Amino acid sequence: MQSMSAVTARVRVEPIVDPDSAAASQVRALRVSPEQYRYIGDPAFNLSDTLRDPKSEALAVLADGIVVGFYRLDFAPNAVVGRSLGAPSVGLRAFLIDHRHQGRGYGTGAMTACCDDLRRRHADRALLVLTVNCINAPAIAAYRKAGFIDTGELFRGGSAGPQHMMLHSLHPHPTP
Repeated sequence: MQSMSAVTARVRVEPIVDPDSAAASQVRALRVSPEQYRYIGDPAFNLSDTLRDPKSEALAVLADGIVVGFYRLDFAPNAVVGRSLGAPSVGLRAFLIDHRHQGRGYGTGAMTACCDDLRRRHADRALLVLTVNCINAPAIAAYRKAGFIDTGELFRGGSAGPQHMMLHSLHPHPTP
């Protein structure tokens, strides 16, 4: 297989609605490193759990047509942090890039594609919200690079310990 470069790879996201689709099978084959597993869990479980939830969407991350990652969008009221954020929001959960594809810029590309997809398919949503474990420094840095803002608020509902709450505006900023 030809190696992909983040410089040349086209990163896009694609909803998964059919549990028997090729994309779903490829998501089930994704793996995270042992140190990331405690934050993300099993990709196959996350996919199945998402597909069972009518208030969630499963999305594959593709680089030049190859599935390299996965995430879940949670549209339940007060998703992720358990309270309203003052604007219509959507939660980002279970985001992962397969450990064999990390370090190539696919995570940042996936977040750009995710926000573009949300603006196109769910224009009513103003904020993308996530929580990230306080000791998961690589993930915090990656989300900041992708344009997320750390609110400074800690969410203590995580199974792996306290988490930073981070937000990404889905509406363009007005130009002065």
